[in-house]
Amino acid sequence: MALKARALYNFQSENKEEISIQENEELVIFSENSLDGWLQGQNSRGETGLFPASYVEILRSRSGSSYTDYSGSPASSPGHDSFYTATPSTDISCQGSFEDDDDDDWDDWDDACTVVEEPQSAPGTNGHPSPSLQYLAAYSHHQHAGYHPKPALERQDSMSSSKKGSVVGRNLNRFSCFVRSGVEAFILGDVPLMSKIAEVYCIEMGSKGPQWRPNPHPFICSVEDPTKQTKFKGIKSYISYKLTPSNINSPVYRRYKHFDWLYNRLLHKFTVISVPHLPEKQATGRFEEDFIEKRKRRLILWMDHMTSHPVLSQYEGFQHFLSCRDEKQWKLGKRRAEKDEMVGASFLLTIQIPTEHQDLQDVEDRVDAFKAFSKKMDDSVLQLTNVASELVRKHVGGFRKEFQKLGNAFQAISHSFYMDPPYSLDALNNAISHTGKTYETVGEMFAEQPKNDLFLMLDTLSLYQGLLSNFPDIIHLQKGAFAKVKESQRMSDEGRMDQEEADGIRKRCRVVGFALQAEMTHFHERRVADFKRMMQSYLKQQIIFYQRVSQQLEKTLRMYDNL
Repeated sequence: MALKARALYNFQSENKEEISIQENEELVIFSENSLDGWLQGQNSRGETGLFPASYVEILRSRSGSSYTDYSGSPASSPGHDSFYTATPSTDISCQGSFEDDDDDDWDDWDDACTVVEEPQSAPGTNGHPSPSLQYLAAYSHHQHAGYHPKPALERQDSMSSSKKGSVVGRNLNRFSCFVRSGVEAFILGDVPLMSKIAEVYCIEMGSKGPQWRPNPHPFICSVEDPTKQTKFKGIKSYISYKLTPSNINSPVYRRYKHFDWLYNRLLHKFTVISVPHLPEKQATGRFEEDFIEKRKRRLILWMDHMTSHPVLSQYEGFQHFLSCRDEKQWKLGKRRAEKDEMVGASFLLTIQIPTEHQDLQDVEDRVDAFKAFSKKMDDSVLQLTNVASELVRKHVGGFRKEFQKLGNAFQAISHSFYMDPPYSLDALNNAISHTGKTYETVGEMFAEQPKNDLFLMLDTLSLYQGLLSNFPDIIHLQKGAFAKVKESQRMSDEGRMDQEEADGIRKRCRVVGFALQAEMTHFHERRVADFKRMMQSYLKQQIIFYQRVSQQLEKTLRMYDNL
């Protein structure tokens, strides 16, 4: 049923799915159930589309319940009741997929409808969703965890209860990822300390800067045997993958749906970590052999990055995903992961940083250098992807056709020589005919070759497109933290803030800074290993390929030796 609403702030649309709204403008809401923080409705100009739920309030008649205010934010003063004081375990982005289905069969998720269906927008970096929508999916509920006061919690800065939050100004753009991720609230000391934090992730100083402490129990996990299975007497079909962790050596079977659920848990929890993107979804052709093989290859790379990450590999939800074989235990572990309070900004409370001093300006310079590097690498990865994709197209189409044409031409010459028997030399005719068939074979070899070399290159490049597309927003979180530190220090120098509070903001900014630098270090380590492996594999396969082509041609050449 359509509802009336009022715009609290101005919002400018950025793509054709969104509409612009003005402060105090009357709106019509088609449904008050938000999708990843977005509502669909109509503005006063008759335009229909999406706009942020946090920018409007729904108006209700006095005889009904009071209006719903979506404008609350994690940076609101403690004790302010708002839409965002929902139970921490409830994820807006997943309510439709999980909460209604908790009692269903844990395997009964349809591949055609994924956990988070993001609104389509103009493509952002490398074709991924634009940052605004991407962070709606990734951080739509980070602000839910632990922001409303609880008796067992206290503010990080231990300020007196009479003080209602930091005097440092808050960002006017309450829709920025810095705000919605909860990092602003963390920096300002508005994320309550938990009475007990069970998980701890340590950062150490390495030879090249801060790095995550390695997983004390490293492992790998294979992804094998994609198998089509059915249920409900064949009405429903899906593909399951056999996963075998090396630390357990007992296989489990997971559908893509389960990977998707895990991926959204990772986005929900790890604010400052670049979570590798899952292979792309596909509405049609999901059971075609080529698509299944491509998804398997990319899931292998995804799993390799997950198990190699010192933090992600230790995540309880990931361990549950890899080890649980009992349906009842799966549901319990799934609910436990969805009720995890140490997510988003609260995840930053689990990080222990080194005692070594780091000048914030030096950190900012290093982050700026990485930002420039990642932008350049992103451009070059996209360029190589386009070139490799075009080369695949030529292998499968152009090269094969050209060699087939050459082979047919040679065979035509051979057939013409048979036309005058007195002067016909069978050995020569047969050799020329065989040459034509050889070039047809070479054409088929070219068509098959991308499976051996270019596909692996494209798989690796696709993974890094996703990783690189994460960093601009993560760096934005760090930039926002730096800005708060500078502002707090200026206010302290002017006597408008206690130095103790300014020191607290600087200390919490150090946590964000160390975490980002640890991610940068891990990214570079993986980049070196992955691109070394990619290039070695490509060159080896190229050598093998051209050796096979050479063998075919040498065999044909010998047919002319004894004419």
